[in-house]
Amino acid sequence: QVQLVESGGGLVQAGGSLRLSCTASGSIFSIDTMGWYRQALGKERELVAEITGGGNTKYADSVKGRFTISRDNDKNTVYLQMNSLKPEDAAVYYCKALILSGIHWGQGTQVTVSS
Repeated sequence: QVQLVESGGGLVQAGGSLRLSCTASGSIFSIDTMGWYRQALGKERELVAEITGGGNTKYADSVKGRFTISRDNDKNTVYLQMNSLKPEDAAVYYCKALILSGIHWGQGTQVTVSS
């Protein structure tokens, strides 16, 4: 079994920063793409950023220049550095990992941005 555990969410003022972390554990041979998605109240889950095992990254247009995704393959951990946060960034952020056994999701961490 594979578990993804997120941390780092919380309440921040607009313009502030947060860093999310997600660590995978369990029956892992190798992890391909890892990513962050978010779901705001009443909206569909959307891609925020993802990073391949080779380090190639992809970002949603709304976060380009403000968010940075990175990963530590030795620790099976992916990070999301979020700067210049806006109220519209508020959502539950979910970690996703593509592993040989399939797609796995974390339980989510809440990010709240006050204006």
